[in-house]
Amino acid sequence: MIKDLDELRKLEAFVDDPQFRARWRQIKQENKTTLATYIQRNNNLEVDVNSLFDVQIKRIHEYKRQLLCAMHVITLYNRLKANPSMDMLPRTFIFGGKAAPGYFMAKMVVKLINSVAEVVDHDPDVAGRLKVVFLANYSVSLGQFAYPAADLSEQISTAGKEASGTGNMKFSLNGALTIGTLDGANVEIREEVGPENFFLFGLTAQEVMDLKARGYKPTEYYQSNPELKLVIDQMASGFFSPKEPGLFMSIVDSLLHSDEYMLLADYQSYVDCQERVSEAFRDQDNWTRMSILNVARMGKFSSDRTIAEYCRDIWDVEPMPIDLGTYSQEEAGLKVTSIPETT
Repeated sequence: MIKDLDELRKLEAFVDDPQFRARWRQIKQENKTTLATYIQRNNNLEVDVNSLFDVQIKRIHEYKRQLLCAMHVITLYNRLKANPSMDMLPRTFIFGGKAAPGYFMAKMVVKLINSVAEVVDHDPDVAGRLKVVFLANYSVSLGQFAYPAADLSEQISTAGKEASGTGNMKFSLNGALTIGTLDGANVEIREEVGPENFFLFGLTAQEVMDLKARGYKPTEYYQSNPELKLVIDQMASGFFSPKEPGLFMSIVDSLLHSDEYMLLADYQSYVDCQERVSEAFRDQDNWTRMSILNVARMGKFSSDRTIAEYCRDIWDVEPMPIDLGTYSQEEAGLKVTSIPETT
């Protein structure tokens, strides 16, 4: 297994075994509990481990569209406020990542996410059904707990903007299902795991180019979609920043007057796709089956395979045997036994 990730394919033989699926779900719950403990300790926030852990962890950048995910959070919040008794699947939105020091818009998105969290997490009307968490000081060590805990992996960059992406591979390899566009490695992941085990939404790269060529007008989407309009109006009015009413006008102006990364064009497709996610998660047995297949079919993305192909096809060199010996997991660096503290 260490040298050949394609061995994961053997997991498919167990996908219809009820006991195997039950054990798979149990391990996922244990991983979610570990992350929930970290969140309680560092964010002073209790999250429901039975809720859908909707996770977006990556570098903060406009094209990666953390903002689109935040807009979905606001949409769900507005639905619950309008109808507190509605049957909504409980979700915990978990964000993490860092913005470049001089990247103003990325930092504003981080501020918006935290401001939305401040409102959502303290509103009794949505208690138990909606939580928002921003993991401060995100690091590789923290990632070791976030990736295995994720139910849903957010890979929602504007089609044509992501050169590859590796976070999506880590999430899928740890049993998370992906919601994403046809961008970067999402294309290959969807081919490997099967379209039925991937939540696809949004414009393709060609459609993005075509729409821009015709003259993209984001205000048309704003004016024609009441839910979208409400979300943007709340950002503009200071609903999430009452002490600084104009705080998020830079985001609003960017969305309405340029929207380079096509958030408004993809908004409805994304929200509709998230409805399909919610319905799928309600069927935990089938969700677990999809999770197993995601892991089993990720062997192609092994760095060992990539290097082996370079050796064979480009460098024309032969592999050298290595004696791994009898190291324990701890000695080999394969096991983490404690939750990282923030600094």
